[in-house]
Amino acid sequence: MLSVSKALAAIALLAGSFMSNAAAAPLACKGPAHIHTGDAATIARHLKATGKQVLTFEGYSGAGYQDPDALMREASRILDRHDPARTLINSGGTAEGMGQIYALAKEKGFNTLGIVSSLARQERVPLSPCVDTVFFVPDRTWGGELPQGRGLSPTSSAIVRNSDALVGIGGGEIARDELLAARRAGKPVTFIPADMNHKLAREKARLKGLPEPKEFGGAAAAALVEAVAK
Repeated sequence: MLSVSKALAAIALLAGSFMSNAAAAPLACKGPAHIHTGDAATIARHLKATGKQVLTFEGYSGAGYQDPDALMREASRILDRHDPARTLINSGGTAEGMGQIYALAKEKGFNTLGIVSSLARQERVPLSPCVDTVFFVPDRTWGGELPQGRGLSPTSSAIVRNSDALVGIGGGEIARDELLAARRAGKPVTFIPADMNHKLAREKARLKGLPEPKEFGGAAAAALVEAVAK
């Protein structure tokens, strides 16, 4: 019998099979050309040398999307507002969930960036073949707010600090924390509601012995809608 952790990993792999055809990696994508380890300040120095603004996409990762085609349509609409010569497209570096937008960004001529916790390297999480440069941030967490009011984790801090604007399309707790922190820092934040993959959410709950979920909008939605209303 599979352990819960192995079963969840299998579900995450299955999520990749739900990726829309629009998200298939173009032939030009050959994997990250540059992989670094660094904190927020190290990343800032690298980005300053590029002379480009950073547009960060936040959303679901392993939870997947109920409507991947809608994700790609929204991302395409946003990308079309920006100049590839002046803008780097950033996300979490990995292939699943929001990572699907890397292929779209490359097709539109953008250079791509990934900022992700060092846990991704330790756990051998696959990187997107369409991310050009990846920074692994030394971190004991995947991101989000640290306990006891200690602020953002190193990874989330690096993402917020080094983003000029952020776009959330759905998202869970980590996306919520980063988007809210960016708003508090006065950075432009756009949020578009989107459901996580319903089937995957139900299966994850079953494996953990939890009640079947009834809401699939993610933690980011309620928090961002409330924040905008204030």
